[in-house]
Amino acid sequence: MVTFGNLSQSAAFITGLSAMFLLLTGLMRNDLRFIEAGRRALAGLAVFATMAAFALSWLFMTDNFQVEYVASYSDRALPLFYKATSFWAGQKGSLLFWAWVLSLYIALVTWNTRKETTRKNTPYIYLILAGIVSFFFLLLITVSSPFELLQFMPKDGKGLNPMLQNPGMIFHPPTLFLGYIGFTIPFAYALAALISGRLDPDWLKKTRRWNILSWIFLTIGIILGGQWAYVELGWGGFWAWDPVENASFIPWLISTAFIHTSIIQERRNIMKVWNMSLIVLTFLACIFGTYLVRSGILQSVHDFGATGLGGYFLVFMIVAALGSFLLIAESYSELKTNHSLESLLSRESTFLFNNVILLAIAFSTLFGTMFPLISEMVTGKKLTVGEPFFNMVNTPLFLLLLAITGLCPLISWRKASINNLKHNFLLPFGLALIGGAVLFTFGIRELYPLLAFTLSLFVSATILLEFIGGARARKKLTGEGLLLAFPKVIWKMRRRYGGYIVHFGIVLMVVGITGSTTFKLEKEVTLQRGQSMTIGDYTLQYNDFKSFQDRNRTVYAATLGVTKNGKPAGDITTERRYYINAKQPTTEVSLRISPKEDLYLTMPMIGKNNEITIKAAVNPLLVWGWVGGVFMVLGGIMAIIPAGSRRQTA
Repeated sequence: MVTFGNLSQSAAFITGLSAMFLLLTGLMRNDLRFIEAGRRALAGLAVFATMAAFALSWLFMTDNFQVEYVASYSDRALPLFYKATSFWAGQKGSLLFWAWVLSLYIALVTWNTRKETTRKNTPYIYLILAGIVSFFFLLLITVSSPFELLQFMPKDGKGLNPMLQNPGMIFHPPTLFLGYIGFTIPFAYALAALISGRLDPDWLKKTRRWNILSWIFLTIGIILGGQWAYVELGWGGFWAWDPVENASFIPWLISTAFIHTSIIQERRNIMKVWNMSLIVLTFLACIFGTYLVRSGILQSVHDFGATGLGGYFLVFMIVAALGSFLLIAESYSELKTNHSLESLLSRESTFLFNNVILLAIAFSTLFGTMFPLISEMVTGKKLTVGEPFFNMVNTPLFLLLLAITGLCPLISWRKASINNLKHNFLLPFGLALIGGAVLFTFGIRELYPLLAFTLSLFVSATILLEFIGGARARKKLTGEGLLLAFPKVIWKMRRRYGGYIVHFGIVLMVVGITGSTTFKLEKEVTLQRGQSMTIGDYTLQYNDFKSFQDRNRTVYAATLGVTKNGKPAGDITTERRYYINAKQPTTEVSLRISPKEDLYLTMPMIGKNNEITIKAAVNPLLVWGWVGGVFMVLGGIMAIIPAGSRRQTA
């Protein structure tokens, strides 16, 4: 099976090179037969990539510890569920997973465009994709093969990192990769349009679903990563502005900007340079994230350390950046249009301001992430910036972004009139002011939380008015009842209302993040059996302690009785686990979740006489952050469901 995996990787690489040769020959000779042969070769590459992925999976399932990668990330006691996740637990497997998924994406593109090989730009799409996937397989067969053998057969493997033995880890890395990899397709379409000179909006229309689907996967990956950190790392938070967290956040910000700008190009045929630049930047940011994880240049709890691949990705990123922006510069005169923004008071302008802020947040995040390297080059010392820097710079920008999210639906396309603004602004603005005054009266006096909650009310009001206005318009047009018109107009205009659902999800995330970070309570106490501690409205009494063996770990569990406001609220159990082949124990988070707040417990220490140290936290409103993530994903899915015959507007 090792030989099978190696041969499959090599065959995929050779097939990629063959596809490039055939496509180049077809382009030089203007011969469709070679182009079709190149397309078929590119589609066939997915077969070899799938064979390689199957081989690695089989080696994990059969405990073949002579394979260095298997021995490093698995052991005999590891549950089958986690042996599957071990595929992408390390550098080599994740690189194969990336190449495999990319090959499947490419196969889908070749199938969807099988009748478009006569188009001027289609062969260039194939050629760019062939070059990118060949690069990944070149790394696999020369630098980072997951099928390398040890000189001996170990009795057992080293096992999977205990922190990765969490159900979220079977979903978080793959969804993040699906998002990263997906942006390769619109990048190839954009470059092909530049090379071929076909700069009409066709490439944008053909990649719209790729863009949004990749954004959805990236969103899911980021949210699941935050959830994993919250329930597994035991520090009580979900986001720490870690370099690898930032590496996923930056392309999310840029791709969000691109999705908004593409709407303007569709409607007004302007901002073509913006769109070309943003999709290139999105792709480069995805490669940058890959470089950051694999180079070891920055310390992170998520990275793979210095793997030897950082230099290759850096060179690839530089070549892709120089080539892409050179093509944009050469086509600049053709990308420019005679149309322009007619007024600062227009929906187009709010989209543009929205994008400027998104890019400002992306830049500040990038600057803070790379500051240790910048400081080392300037001063010789690697200085780091922490969470306070990111919060200080990005919080005002996020609040401004939230305000623009609420303003956008209230302003007309092209140019808004004063009467239009008065009519649309009065109700949501009034509701937000009243809500802010109520919050101030109830004790929320800090500026940023008060602004965040008030703006959340403002955006929610504008979204609600959009839904009600759409339902009323349909009722007037069709004579349907309001309850019937409401779901029908949402479904009929699902692209538009899907976007509003995404915005409402962002509002809920703002509420959850603001509440949990501003009003969080924390306390750490050591308890003897029978003793209790109090935090917020909760009293926790240490009632029981036991130990037991569970599969590949020894578990020490403490049970505490919970009362809230003097009323019994059941028991909660927190654990400390010692895994086979792991040097350090892990603390397992126990949660009691409600719409109002989370009760969050960990047990960082156990004494000789079973006295326990309990670290407790109360995180207000945090559940709404996760609910908001669900709304964002559902809104994105809704926006890419194929429309009917009638054209929808954004």
